[in-house]
Amino acid sequence: MTQPFDKLDITQFDVSRDRGFLCKYDPATVAMPTELVPLVEAGKWLPEWMATGVVRHYLKDIPEIDVTSFIESASDEQLRNAMVHYSFIVQAWVWGETEPNHRIPRNIAVPLCLIADKLGQFPLLPYSAYVLDNFSMFDKAGEPILENIYMHQHFSSGIDESWFKMIHVEIEAEAGQALAAIPDILEGIHLNDEVKVIEALNEVLAAWHNMYDTMKRMIDYCDPHTYFHRVRPYIHGWQDNPDLPGGVIYEGVEKFKGEIQAFRGQTGSQSSIVPTMDALFGVEHSNDPLRQYLNELHAYRPVLHRKFIDEVAKRSTLRQFVSDSNNTEMTELYNACLDRVRAFRALHLEYAASYINKQNSHAGNPSDVGTGGTPFMKYLKKHRDESERHLLPLPDQKQA
Repeated sequence: MTQPFDKLDITQFDVSRDRGFLCKYDPATVAMPTELVPLVEAGKWLPEWMATGVVRHYLKDIPEIDVTSFIESASDEQLRNAMVHYSFIVQAWVWGETEPNHRIPRNIAVPLCLIADKLGQFPLLPYSAYVLDNFSMFDKAGEPILENIYMHQHFSSGIDESWFKMIHVEIEAEAGQALAAIPDILEGIHLNDEVKVIEALNEVLAAWHNMYDTMKRMIDYCDPHTYFHRVRPYIHGWQDNPDLPGGVIYEGVEKFKGEIQAFRGQTGSQSSIVPTMDALFGVEHSNDPLRQYLNELHAYRPVLHRKFIDEVAKRSTLRQFVSDSNNTEMTELYNACLDRVRAFRALHLEYAASYINKQNSHAGNPSDVGTGGTPFMKYLKKHRDESERHLLPLPDQKQA
């Protein structure tokens, strides 16, 4: 008799088929309380202030908002909206002028840290604020596709910056099809139902084809030179960054006691898509500095998304299930999915070479250190190669 099975409910982890890990609300329609109006206005004016070359002159005059009561009564949408604005502002303060500034004034530091603590995130720009919670749609009843989205908060408002983020938004939405198939895969394994697993793996594979095709469109409106000099400089963090030795000081934040703090910058590696796939397919990374870095990045994701990855890793025995079967179709699908992940990582590596490695070094924008503070070319190659090494032999190859 089959044991009771608790089917995974992705909605409990703020994940959906239509939007994947993207927010389920429209940031442009979230009503913010009166006391946060100065923050919203600052976010609106940020691209204009950035263009002056003296953005700190304007940011220092943002009033220090007491967000104590706000974080206790605010909705999740309001908190995340506030995090988007404050995290862009803190990046603009540190990186928005010719030389980086290693001291963040208390009018920015104090409210940002309180909001970040409430959300379980670090007090700088995370991928969630840069992409997941930062898009709106022209047709609110439509889909989050490139033709129907615009970005809510910007640094410079240029097309290259917008397109770079929009590409990530569409990829995240397309991933929803693969994420929604995971519960059926896990249930199929529990029931020893290979047909169910095969049907769900086809869903995963279709999603990866779509994500890859979208990623290939990056070059359409995001120029490598412009990206390197006008987009990338502002998303760096302050851990392992040679331009900010040691990190930064958050003035007025009691828990830091005036001590320098180092946090990793926003990076596409903070997206939860690939880690979820690694968890599902049983892809393991060797225990080395890369593995340690990936473990660190896990803490930079939204809390529920971390829990989702952990839950999939705990439940999935897909690799063993496929390996133990004599089902050629299922094994080929498993390998095809892994190959798409490998191809996606290879394309990412190709873009890293053309958008970053081939560009000239720039103050606050080193070409050999990723925005997360790592030797990214070495790590991306390792990611790609480890995906490929997890391909399974087909049944007839095992017998041979």
